[in-house]
Amino acid sequence: MRLLFVAADPMEFRGLLASIEKPQQTCATAEWARSGKLGAHEVFLSANGAGWRCAAAAVDSAYSAFHPDAVISTGFCGALDPQLKIADVVAATWIMPCGARAAALPPSFRTAESGPVVSIDHVAQTAEEKRALYAQGAIAVEMEAAGVAERAQALGLPFYCVRAVTDPASEDMANNFNAALRPDGHFDTMLVFRHALRHPVARLPELIRLRRDCERAARTLGEFFADCRF
Repeated sequence: MRLLFVAADPMEFRGLLASIEKPQQTCATAEWARSGKLGAHEVFLSANGAGWRCAAAAVDSAYSAFHPDAVISTGFCGALDPQLKIADVVAATWIMPCGARAAALPPSFRTAESGPVVSIDHVAQTAEEKRALYAQGAIAVEMEAAGVAERAQALGLPFYCVRAVTDPASEDMANNFNAALRPDGHFDTMLVFRHALRHPVARLPELIRLRRDCERAARTLGEFFADCRF
């Protein structure tokens, strides 16, 4: 089976890359792409920035070169369900607000929480916003799945959305990541760092903690996919 994985940032693929046999840099119009084998499957990994538009463009770019049998939107997400913990895996049943249904996840030795996932155009930074999204029925929030789902549906391909939690439902972020999100879908990390230095007591520890939690979530995602029987 040929599997296309789409994320926003290469860091989200670190765990998965550890399970891929001889990953190769791949020429594509996406910002970052790798190909290789995951067990018996040929895989293509594409990271093209945050947001629906960047994710949709990654699908189109990879499709012309790889012709996948299924498309997986993956990477990090924010918890909306208060029961979700850091690095918990979330498998979407459908994507809000576009209404795209995700295919039933193949069996895995690892566990995942299933439910609706909401795809928005910004980082959900406050517990108040997360509570409002949770009240609409979603268990997690992210920024790319709707774009991936739309292109997969247009191409007639099965669509999956599998994410790992990097921030809990109760958390208010001290750093303003939305202010650092550029039009190309990438975060201006130097701007985030400069702003953090203005309030170092609150903001620098959060950046260190978030980095650690992202690394843990990426490992968990890699382990999940390595055990997943597509």
